[in-house]
Amino acid sequence: MNTNKYLSALETFIVNLHSIPQVDHEAMTEIMTELCGILRIGSVEIVVYENESAEHLGLSEATSVYSFGGSCSGKCINKRVATIDEKIAVYYVFLMDGESEWSDVEKNRIDILMTLLSTFNGKTRLIELTHHLTYFDSELNMFNFRQFMKCARILCRQNRIGQFAAVWFNLRKFSVVNQHIGRDNGTLVMKKYIGLIEDLIDDENEVVARIGGDNFITLMKSYKLQSILNILSGTGVVYDEKLNERISIAATAGVYDIQNSDSVILPTDIMDRASMAFHLAKNSAKTDVVYFDDVLLARSKRNNDISANFPKALEEREFLVYYQPKVAINGRNVAGAEALCRWMHNGQLVSPGEFIPVLEQGRDICKLDFYMLDAVCKDIRRWLDSGKNVVRISVNLSRRHLSDMDLLKHIVEIVDRNNVPHQYIEIELTETTTDVEFKDLKRTIGGLQKTGISTSVDDFGVGYSSLNLIKEIPWDVLKLDKSLLPTDEDENKVQKAVMFKYIVAMAQEMGLECISEGVETKEQVQLLAENNCNLAQGFYFDRPLPVAEFEKRLEKGYVYNK
Repeated sequence: MNTNKYLSALETFIVNLHSIPQVDHEAMTEIMTELCGILRIGSVEIVVYENESAEHLGLSEATSVYSFGGSCSGKCINKRVATIDEKIAVYYVFLMDGESEWSDVEKNRIDILMTLLSTFNGKTRLIELTHHLTYFDSELNMFNFRQFMKCARILCRQNRIGQFAAVWFNLRKFSVVNQHIGRDNGTLVMKKYIGLIEDLIDDENEVVARIGGDNFITLMKSYKLQSILNILSGTGVVYDEKLNERISIAATAGVYDIQNSDSVILPTDIMDRASMAFHLAKNSAKTDVVYFDDVLLARSKRNNDISANFPKALEEREFLVYYQPKVAINGRNVAGAEALCRWMHNGQLVSPGEFIPVLEQGRDICKLDFYMLDAVCKDIRRWLDSGKNVVRISVNLSRRHLSDMDLLKHIVEIVDRNNVPHQYIEIELTETTTDVEFKDLKRTIGGLQKTGISTSVDDFGVGYSSLNLIKEIPWDVLKLDKSLLPTDEDENKVQKAVMFKYIVAMAQEMGLECISEGVETKEQVQLLAENNCNLAQGFYFDRPLPVAEFEKRLEKGYVYNK
C-alpha cells in the first residue's frame, strides 16, 4: 500500500469531514470514497442502541455510512463506543468482495477511521444535545424562552416582525388541575393544550415556548391571533382516553400585536410589552386578556422612570410616612394607626398606586418597607421622649420578604436600633398564594410573636385560604377587608351583615383583636358597634395624615365627635 497516497486521502477525508453538519450516507460516501478504496473497504455501517438494555435485547437502529456499490465479503472489523448521551454505537467496516484479508497495517488504519467517525459522531451528538438543552424544555419536550428570543431576533433582522403578534399566557389555576387529576395527568393535559396552539404554526419562525411552570409565550402571524385566543379562552382537553374524561383549561393572556407598532422593535421590546399586558390581565378582576397599546407604553416609560429614580429618592428620604388612625368605637379615641407611604417627588405627591406595584416587581419594595419601619420607629421614639400618648403603629411588609430567612432578625434589629419597645410595633402581612410562602409566613409570624411584636393579617376575607390562614398561624390581629362591610349599593346587604357578624364573633372566640378597615358611613360604624368590633379604620374618621397632623390626634383627651 502506498503510504503517501493513504496519508493524502486521510488528510482530505479529515478536512471534508468538518464541512458536513452530520452523518449522512450520500455526503459521507462522497468524502470517503478515495480513502475506503485505498483501504479496500466495501461498506461502513453504524448500529445504534438507545442504551445498554436495548443493546442486550437487540433493539437497534442501523445507519449506512458508506457503500462502494458492489457486494461485500461479509468479513468485517467492528468497534463498540459508548456515546456522551449514554447510547451505544457499534461501527462495522466490511471488506470488499473478492479481496484478501486486511494486513495488520490496514487494520490499524481502519481502526483510525472508526475512531475518526466516532469522534465526529460524538461531536455531532454533543452539538445536538447542547442545542436541545439550550432551546428545549425537557419536561414538555417543547421550545423554551431562548428559542422564542432566537425567532424574534431572526424576524427583526428580516424586517418581518411587523407581520407577527406575541402572546404571553398563563394557564389559570393549574395547581388546582394537578390536585384534581394528578400531576402526571396534569402534565399530559398541558402538553395536549399547548399542542393545540402548535397545530396552528406553519412558519419556521413561529413558536410556542415555555417560560416556566404554567407560563408560556407564543409568536405567530397576526392573522392567527384570534384562533389562538379562542383556545386560550377555554378548551376541553381529554386526559383519560378510556373513560373519555376531560377537563377545561383556560388562560390569562397579554397580547402585543406588533403590526400596530410604529417604532423600531427589538426582541426585548416584544417580551417586555407582552409581559406588561399579561401582568395587567393577571391582576384584573374584569378581563383575562389585555392588549398592549400606547397607554401601556406610556405606563411602561413611567414605570422605568420610577425604577430609575427610586435609589436616589430613598437616599434623599423623599418617601414620607402618613398615618391613618385606628379609632376605638366605644370612646372615639385614637387606639392605633397604620403607617402608609407617600412619595414627595419634584414637589408633588406620587400616589402609592403608581409606585408600589412597580417596586413590588423586584426587591426594591423590601428596601422601602425597611425604610418605612425605620422611619416609624424614629417617630415613636420621638413621641415617647416628648411625653406624647403613644399608640401601636402597624407597618406593612410585602410578601417579597418571605423568602428572606433572616427577616425576623432584620425587623428586630431596626426596632431595637431605635430603642422602641416592641409592644408599639405591629407588622401587617397579606395572605399568601403558595405552600412555600405559607410555611415562610408561619415561621415569621411565630418568631415575631416570641419577640413581643404584634402581627396582623391584612385584607382578611379577600383570598380563598383565609380560614386556614388563621387556624394555622398565631396572629394577634385580624384586619377585615372593606369588601366585608355592606353598603347601600349591595344587593346582598343582609347576607354581608350576617357574614360580618360571625367573622367578628369567630375572631373574638379565637382571642384575636378585630379591626375593620374601609369604614366610611355612620351605618357601618353602627354595624361594628352592634357586633362588638371595637376598632375601625377609614375615611369616616380620618384619611391618612401627615406626621404633624397625626401628632395632634395623639394629644391627651382628643376624641372624634362623630
